[in-house]
Amino acid sequence: MIDRRSLLRTAGGAALAAPLLGSAACGTSAGGAQLAAGGQAASSGALPVSFVNESGYPDSAVRLYIVGTDPATGKQGRVRPDGTFAPVKLSDNTDGGYTDYSIPLTEAGGLTLPFMSGRIYLALEDKLRFKVVEDGAGNPALQYPAGWVESDPGFGVLHDTVEFTHDDTGMYCNTTMVDGFCVPLAIALSGEREQSTGRLKPGGRDMVFDAMLADPDYSPLVVGDRRRVIAPGHGIDSGRFSDTYYASYIDRVWSRYSGTDLRVTTNAGTFTGRVDGSGRLAFDGGVTPIEKPSTRDVFFCDGALAAPNDGVTGPVAAILGAAFNRSTLLDTAEHPVTDAGAFYNADVTNKYAGVFHEATEDGKAYGFAFDDVSGFASYIQDHAPASFEVSLTPF
Repeated sequence: MIDRRSLLRTAGGAALAAPLLGSAACGTSAGGAQLAAGGQAASSGALPVSFVNESGYPDSAVRLYIVGTDPATGKQGRVRPDGTFAPVKLSDNTDGGYTDYSIPLTEAGGLTLPFMSGRIYLALEDKLRFKVVEDGAGNPALQYPAGWVESDPGFGVLHDTVEFTHDDTGMYCNTTMVDGFCVPLAIALSGEREQSTGRLKPGGRDMVFDAMLADPDYSPLVVGDRRRVIAPGHGIDSGRFSDTYYASYIDRVWSRYSGTDLRVTTNAGTFTGRVDGSGRLAFDGGVTPIEKPSTRDVFFCDGALAAPNDGVTGPVAAILGAAFNRSTLLDTAEHPVTDAGAFYNADVTNKYAGVFHEATEDGKAYGFAFDDVSGFASYIQDHAPASFEVSLTPF
């Protein structure tokens, strides 16, 4: 089931809501409420989480933040060092108008994750700035750092993030480069079996930056002296990347499927489409016709390629979004393509996403929103998790 959704964002670009990860399997998570550090009862489902620092930075330079949403109440909050979930409050803005939810890595021993959906941020050298604001209903909501926005106070801070959903069916987690890349991270789950993903090959971080700097279209996405690379979609919004980069490829795809059937197979069956007289890609089987996308639509898998969680149009749109980013639509009319050797071979392609797959040990990464199509995302899950580990891997 393809059901990953991107973050909701404010008009200013800052993330304002927790990510939603799919969790449709059955089973139970290991462990109920237990005593956390300091003797308080941790939240239901407390899952031990540990951190390994191989970054080359001292532990004293690393801060972590665990933020997200309590599924039982829908409230946004953060995890305290004792493993309990604390809803955010406007009065938390005590540090120059921002919160200080940081947990020093030196104080993270014995930390547990409650049932929640959210993110673990890891920052080096300096604090990240999270701000509590009021949402449209007047409720406290957390405004996340936007590392791709130059005016954001986190822009100059070395940081990266892991996404997760932990509930009574299990633990679902991934590393992500959807917004950008800075700190190389890896994750591991122990439970029903031992699993890990996200680790870069030796020299992998340099491989990413070398590839971006070598391409004149992508080199403006690199910030500072290899400090961060911003994802192309955000690069379009900030003027760093061309908003017509994919235009010629999109035109060729639309031309091809004006006279040739495109077949997309999902869990619900195979749907046949063709560009109709109104310029839309029209499928049989109740799929909502898809307008001709823009370059921004391709990189964000949004706009014309938005994938509603409806079980029909959503999966078709997600597969098309992946096919555009991987540039496979002119090679075959049968999708999804499952051979990684067929990805990113065209002159016009998402080279940002492609290099992460080259640079990771298992070939998996989350370089765009639907990189999970055909199982290529740096994602793992376990229905009876016993422990979770996040590693800051070598630079």
